[in-house]
Amino acid sequence: MSIPPPPGPQQPQGPYPPGPYTPPGPWGYGYGGYAQPVPVNGVAIAALVLGILCFLPAVGLVLGLIALSQIRRKGERGKGMAVAGAVLSTVGLVLWTVTLSTGVASDVVEGFKDAASGRDTAYALAKGDCFDSGTGSLTGEAYDVDEVPCSQAHHGEVFAVVTLPAGPFPGDDELTDTADDKCYALPETYAMDAWAVPADVDVYYLVPSKESWTFGDREVTCLFGNVDEKKSLTGSLRNDETTLDADQLAFLKASNALDEVLYEEPVDYAEDDLAANKDWASDVAAAFGEQAGALRGHSWSAGAGEPVADMVKGMEAARKEWTKAAAAKDVDGYYEHYDIAYDFVDGESTVTAREALGLATTVPSYDEDDGSGGGGGSGGELDV
Repeated sequence: MSIPPPPGPQQPQGPYPPGPYTPPGPWGYGYGGYAQPVPVNGVAIAALVLGILCFLPAVGLVLGLIALSQIRRKGERGKGMAVAGAVLSTVGLVLWTVTLSTGVASDVVEGFKDAASGRDTAYALAKGDCFDSGTGSLTGEAYDVDEVPCSQAHHGEVFAVVTLPAGPFPGDDELTDTADDKCYALPETYAMDAWAVPADVDVYYLVPSKESWTFGDREVTCLFGNVDEKKSLTGSLRNDETTLDADQLAFLKASNALDEVLYEEPVDYAEDDLAANKDWASDVAAAFGEQAGALRGHSWSAGAGEPVADMVKGMEAARKEWTKAAAAKDVDGYYEHYDIAYDFVDGESTVTAREALGLATTVPSYDEDDGSGGGGGSGGELDV
């Protein structure tokens, strides 16, 4: 942010339990009858405080003059404080006049407005915004960002903003875990075509710091960034309902549904847990059948119908192999049908259909350790 939010008022200490109460005796009674001291004028104290802080100098000057009048009339103490407060407030008033004339004060006021409204702060970003990090990095800490057009070079592009529930600061580790769970599950809602996301792009996120949390920051901002901090992104990665036509949407919804079930492949190989792998193969077969039906039921525009129909034939053939894998009696039989079925995934008919639909045609290289289907980096976080 351009200027950090002003800290909140300090909490008063206490409360303290009251001490024992001793009723006062009559004047002249007891221990020598001490006289009551002359009180200090409260307005004089206020004038001195405002003068020292140079806050509302005009008010401090007026309070100083009022205090001098009351002190003369009531015989109270505090003349020195009243005079000092009036003098300091006069100096402050002169300084404020100079800064207002030069525009310095207006810059300060605008800074506080920005902080209060969230403008130019990391947690003011919205879905679809592109920005440059104030630190030049997408890891570490950031206090402000510069929103820029996505058409020019930028450090990050926001694909989702997740609002967290109110409550005490959950801690850095819990925030990171939450951001991992949320942000890595949402890229396809913004960039539906994973093939169109470059290999050097990965998921990052902005999370609240303990300080920004105290000022109401409850947003986890999910974003795309380059895995090489020396490089930037150029152009928007957005491809969703706002940018795709009906044919492209229908195709990508089916493709992503298949990817989702394929990513659920058991961690253990069939040699170690054949039953789990057969159950998964059954799920894959069901997904292929369901999505083949969805694609057949869509009315395709001229030029796309035939390539998609050819791809659907391949999906049906793959579904039969997944079904056989699910019914295999042993590991060898399972892998025999598994390998044939997997030949369809990202195969030639898929590329041809994509080309006819105007979608990306470069088959992505999938990182086995990354279930996001996106780039090949490790991602990271930026505290704001």
